[in-house]
Amino acid sequence: MTTAGESTIEPRDAITNAREAGVNPLDYMMRRGFVQDVTDEAGLRAAFAAGPVTFYQGFDPTGASLHAGHLVGIMMLATLQRFGHRPIALGGGGTAMVGDPTGKTSTRTVLSLEEIDANLDGILTQFRRHLDFAGGAFTQAPDNPAAVLINNADWLLDLKYIPFLRDIGRHFSVNEMLAAETYRNRLEHGLNFVEFNYRLVQSYDFLHLFRTEGCILQLGGSDQWGNITGGVELVRKADRGKAFGLSCPLLTTATGEKMGKTAGNSVWLDPGLTSPFDYYQYWVNCDDRDVERLLRIYTFLPDDRIADLVAVSDPAALRAAKQTLAYEVTVLTHGTGAATAARSAAQALFSGPRTSSAMLEDPNLPTVTIPAGEVTTDLSLADAFVRAGLASSRGDARRTAQQGGLSIDDQRVEDVDHPLGEVLAGRTTVLFRSGKKRFMRVVIE
Repeated sequence: MTTAGESTIEPRDAITNAREAGVNPLDYMMRRGFVQDVTDEAGLRAAFAAGPVTFYQGFDPTGASLHAGHLVGIMMLATLQRFGHRPIALGGGGTAMVGDPTGKTSTRTVLSLEEIDANLDGILTQFRRHLDFAGGAFTQAPDNPAAVLINNADWLLDLKYIPFLRDIGRHFSVNEMLAAETYRNRLEHGLNFVEFNYRLVQSYDFLHLFRTEGCILQLGGSDQWGNITGGVELVRKADRGKAFGLSCPLLTTATGEKMGKTAGNSVWLDPGLTSPFDYYQYWVNCDDRDVERLLRIYTFLPDDRIADLVAVSDPAALRAAKQTLAYEVTVLTHGTGAATAARSAAQALFSGPRTSSAMLEDPNLPTVTIPAGEVTTDLSLADAFVRAGLASSRGDARRTAQQGGLSIDDQRVEDVDHPLGEVLAGRTTVLFRSGKKRFMRVVIE
């Protein structure tokens, strides 16, 4: 599947400055914190200097939306495109049917073709926010090639087993694969033969793109390093070609939590799963120790602007840097209008103590609607907090209520198993709150 569309991204200054100064894209990415390992640093730097490089990163469509944990990879694609290189966002429709064993202690759920196609359609709009599928949209690179979205099911599902083993499998050492941490860890819990083939099919993706698209660089997280180098080696062994691999660090917050997780839940790029307001709040509430690193990786702000933002010692002053981070990241993911509304809502909500009735009048307050016909004895308060996006499950709502963290119209909720209708007592617009900083206007209509 290859698609084209109109980019909505406004140009940012960091890459303009780097291009005008003659900075090599690899050096820029190292400086901004994107690079952990490179197969051939000098060779890749020379390839970037020689002309447009076609490069790719794979995203297995195991969900209906990408999440904030995918943003490092997306930002790497977006960064190199703004330097004038050609990105391929590879949808793993084929590899998703195999299941990547990396980082897993049990077999992944295998999705149907229909589920995979639906997920790919859903994530397309999220790529369009960051990548230019038309070409020439960025002022920094007016002649930059258009990005491409391809589904690897287009070639993987047509492979014939015996020819694949003969032509591709013979280039892989079972001993080397079993020595890899991914397979070694899974052997302790059970590794099926389908998963064992994952490295072969991902490596074959690189060979196929090398042959059909002139692609010479694969990007990925550091947990994919073995698969990336497997593809680089396959290109060399099968076609005597020169290819490169680059991995980025797997980011965690200063508190040790995975990037893109909040209260154990994923921060989704789909506004229907994580509202722009909650998305903005995730970034504005980041740990002080993470601000500078996040500004370098997740925005296109110039280095000197970032240095000015974080050159403060007062935590209150650092909040301005967090607000800038949250706004810039939300612009990239949801557009300027949604980011401005989220920022305005946050400023209004947290500008000082306000009653729930005053907050309910705020037009920027995020809102969820529940049809009146669904407000029956079967719809509990726990269900309503889940519907409002303030709890991930009934159990999560119960735990938060036990800790005193849930309220409705400034009244603390203690028993979330009560029917919503009994608590509302005829009210049709109420303020749900979880903790100090998460709000939702709930409208019954």
